[in-house]
Amino acid sequence: MRRAVNEAGDVTSQGRDRAVHAGAGDEQPWPWSKLPFALRGLRRRNYRLFFGGQFISLIGTWMQAVAQSWLVYRLTNSAAMLGFVGFAGQIPVFLLASVGGSTADRYNRHRILLATQTTAMLLAFILAALTLTGRVQVWHIFILASSLGLVNAFDVPTRQAFAVDMVGRNDLINAIALNSSMINGARMVGPAIAGLLVASVGEGWCFLLNAISYLAVIAGLLMMTVDAQVRVPLPGSALASILEGFRYVRHNRPIRTLLLLLGLVSLMGMPYAVLMPIFADQILHGGPKGLGLLMGASGFGALIGAVTLATKKGIRGLGRWIAFSAAGFGLGLILFSQSRSFPFSMALLAPVGFSMMIEMAASNTLIQSLVRDEFRGRVMALYAMMFMGMAPFGSLLAGALAHRIGAPSTVMLGGAVCMAGAAVFRWHLPALRLEAREMIVALQVAAGDPAEESTGQASVVAPRGPQE
Repeated sequence: MRRAVNEAGDVTSQGRDRAVHAGAGDEQPWPWSKLPFALRGLRRRNYRLFFGGQFISLIGTWMQAVAQSWLVYRLTNSAAMLGFVGFAGQIPVFLLASVGGSTADRYNRHRILLATQTTAMLLAFILAALTLTGRVQVWHIFILASSLGLVNAFDVPTRQAFAVDMVGRNDLINAIALNSSMINGARMVGPAIAGLLVASVGEGWCFLLNAISYLAVIAGLLMMTVDAQVRVPLPGSALASILEGFRYVRHNRPIRTLLLLLGLVSLMGMPYAVLMPIFADQILHGGPKGLGLLMGASGFGALIGAVTLATKKGIRGLGRWIAFSAAGFGLGLILFSQSRSFPFSMALLAPVGFSMMIEMAASNTLIQSLVRDEFRGRVMALYAMMFMGMAPFGSLLAGALAHRIGAPSTVMLGGAVCMAGAAVFRWHLPALRLEAREMIVALQVAAGDPAEESTGQASVVAPRGPQE
């Protein structure tokens, strides 16, 4: 029993979530126990079900994203409307992710995911029906995109918090890396399929296939063996719970610093993708095909980054990984902004995608390693706000700057800001290590683990020194 509790990592001094080892204790015998180290998260039956269902569903999600953009452009012939619809789909995450995180901490996360995935499936079916019958209009897409953003505000923080429930703290870094690999693998497959379908049969079939793909993840969730989650009701109102989450982050400098760096990179660096059509067409003269190749290069680099992180045994050294990857991301953007050679630009985007993935996934891992479980949903909501919620503001800022100073100068400025943020983070890293070590020792003691234990994530407190 103690082993299952230790692996789940969800028992705190407050006694909340005492039965939340939805898969953390379900490690399977041969052949699953013989999986390579980089795939160790798949030893958990629940995570295998989640992984397989999500991969199928994400292929459909990327198909819909490409087809929806093309549909908006076909209906309006307006680049501005593309940005407007994108903003409508992303802004709910920024505004309501904190509510979604509080919900994830107050209620059953497994049931929340079933509800969000089912709702997203229904929205995809509605869009497919409108498009296939020829009735779709831009305002339909705007409302459905906003509705999906609302769903994501609850789905994203809940999905992030549920990761520990499925695999436990010891395999968390691997699960996050495998999840990132899955996302970027789907990112390489889905758009290619969407391009073929849009050209041959139209956008509506992409939306329909995406709706059907949700059945895979819903089936996976229903097939999971999930113990009854006994949550002690959080005191006070939902608003008080949200404010308590903000105070928790404010008083924990390592978590706060990681979130601020992620938000800075998302605001200033990530929007380079919004300007990519300008680079592909006007600067590098590659046209639509060139755009696909450039985005594919970035996706390939991100996939390699996720696989690299999956091979890491513990969280020791992740602080340095984050600092160097944020700096490498910024440097890559600066070099890309000045390139006028298509092959060289394509080659530069691979390390840009690699660095971006390492910074994002490593930050996710460290934050989840440091946070107390009763705050997990709310903290991961702030993670979603920093990573996804800053995207619409970054896109608007990038568009405005590009209009005034040009796309290359805008991307170069964003890269320089990312490098500056990485330098500040690296300067404060020694102090952050000490505080992070104390936080993880406290979590281990609360979970009943000996503080000197040096397994998996516990290596953060090994006697040889503090941990990033």
